[in-house]
Amino acid sequence: MGDGWDWTMSEGSSHHPSPITHSPKQSTTVLGFDFGLKRIGVAVGDRMIGVAHPLQTIHGESNDQRFSVIETLIKEWQPGLLVVGQPFHIDGGEHDMTLRCRRFSRQLEGRFNLPVVLVDERFSSSAASQDLREAGITGRRQKEMLDQVAAQQILQSYLDNSGSGN
Repeated sequence: MGDGWDWTMSEGSSHHPSPITHSPKQSTTVLGFDFGLKRIGVAVGDRMIGVAHPLQTIHGESNDQRFSVIETLIKEWQPGLLVVGQPFHIDGGEHDMTLRCRRFSRQLEGRFNLPVVLVDERFSSSAASQDLREAGITGRRQKEMLDQVAAQQILQSYLDNSGSGN
């Protein structure tokens, strides 16, 4: 790949967390997640430049399928941090998805041995939908992109509020 990273895994390693061959603390790359029961939106960003981009939407019925895709993304992007959107009611109250997102965050941290930050995502989906409408993307095309653009909104919120270079 020519980027200076050793992309090979240790021989005989099959335990969790997956072996990562560089120190994640050196990486300024961040992956952001918009967790949902049917889909998980993923975005990528960089703490040095402070910009997030939509990456993909993970579809999969089982946790094994979802975490397999996430593992592939982590190996590819080598993030130093993961950001997960945490939903609340408009008044700030918690609901079922708040608890599910916390569980998802703990699973990410445990499986991949990376720090995870939770970010309030109350308006991320509506902001993502508005951004897509303004770009002329509606209907089925919008539905296909909504989760990853919501993940971008979540990650961008983190980057904007954490200061660049942190």
